[in-house]
Amino acid sequence: MSKSNMKPGPITLDVMGLELNAEDCGRIKHPLTGGVILFGRNFANRQQLSRLTAQIKSLRPDVLISIDHEGGRVQRCRVDGFTHLPAMRRLGDLWSIKTKGIHPAQSAATAMAAATACGYVLASELRSCGVDFSFTPVLDLDFGRSAVIGDRAFSRDPQIVFALAKSLNEGLRLGGMANCGKHFPGHGWAEADSHVAIPVDERSLNEILNDDAKPYDWLDLSLSAVMPAHVIYPKVDKHPAGFSQVWLHSVLRQDLGFEGVIFSDDLSMEGASVAGSVVKGAQLALDAGCDAVLICNRPDLADQLLNELTVTKAKQAESMTRLNRLMPQSSALLWSPLQKEAEYQHAKGLLKQLKLIQ
Repeated sequence: MSKSNMKPGPITLDVMGLELNAEDCGRIKHPLTGGVILFGRNFANRQQLSRLTAQIKSLRPDVLISIDHEGGRVQRCRVDGFTHLPAMRRLGDLWSIKTKGIHPAQSAATAMAAATACGYVLASELRSCGVDFSFTPVLDLDFGRSAVIGDRAFSRDPQIVFALAKSLNEGLRLGGMANCGKHFPGHGWAEADSHVAIPVDERSLNEILNDDAKPYDWLDLSLSAVMPAHVIYPKVDKHPAGFSQVWLHSVLRQDLGFEGVIFSDDLSMEGASVAGSVVKGAQLALDAGCDAVLICNRPDLADQLLNELTVTKAKQAESMTRLNRLMPQSSALLWSPLQKEAEYQHAKGLLKQLKLIQ
């Protein structure tokens, strides 16, 4: 499909089951749709997943097929040969191992190599089944306060988070996949789970910028996309970060110079309820600086959004340009050839050697 015909809209939505039904097809073909996010309910095995992604692309070659696939407890594809990747904290632990007679830099280098291997395995396996993009890595700091983040975070130390995320992103890139840092500016301090509550972080702007937000600053041009947190930082703005012009426009776009895609977190989550209706929430998110809004697990709200959201031509053009940059730029190996590829075998061999996978 030529670039001139790639016109993804600003709404990313989900589908109901293992294959598309008539309602799914109608939503995907809607001009405001720009992405489809898959969940565990959409995966039975590799053959079925490949059929589903091909069906989606046959309707809309320009939509980005995405998934939440980080490793650890957040991994949607778990059977039929998919590698059970480690939680990211295990890479942080590997960095911090102190072994007598071994320089600490060696542990750091080993952890970075493992992170690159994780990124490569993750990207190449998903892409072999037609998935374009994964919402990873988590850049939150592990303060030991947030159960919903927990071992999804690499470390408490922003420098370690930066280095391991940079390495993981390189593995994703080698596998032909872009990346998404989340949850900006940081979800590690707020204790509540934004899926079911409205988390609040009472710290000051300077505290957050000098700690949690550092990985976003340091990753700079290597960061393809960002997902803001459904967290309110009342000393900065009354709105959650995903609806905040202060966080998204002033801090992320202007101060940090970020030019990639900004995705809202799921608008059906409790943390988004402060925005009001789903249409109002989407409008607030787009006005604040998001390029794409997610609506998951509520087909009724997806229909409302598609029917009622209005997006200016200028905003749609800006979002479309950014979203197109996330599409894979190379063809992917199918599963059988991938198993024989030297780079893939090397990456899995390293992870096995380090006892990070079975």
